[in-house]
Amino acid sequence: MCLAVPGRVECVEGEGAFRSAQVDFGGVQREVNLAFTPAAREGDYVLVHVGFAIAVVAEDAARATLRLLAAAAAEHD
Repeated sequence: MCLAVPGRVECVEGEGAFRSAQVDFGGVQREVNLAFTPAAREGDYVLVHVGFAIAVVAEDAARATLRLLAAAAAEHD
């Protein structure tokens, strides 16, 4: 099973295949490769799988997914 998690692009660095971003996942920030999402810009939400942004997604869809993930995690606490 694969899992892609939405996060908000905070800042973008580099160019082309070496483009990366600091992405915020509800308070946790990670560096993410943007090679597969050349249209991603600061403020966008992206789906991230194993350190790579694989799609730019709408903010409302990203927030809904984050709420579902938080609810699932709370059920298992």
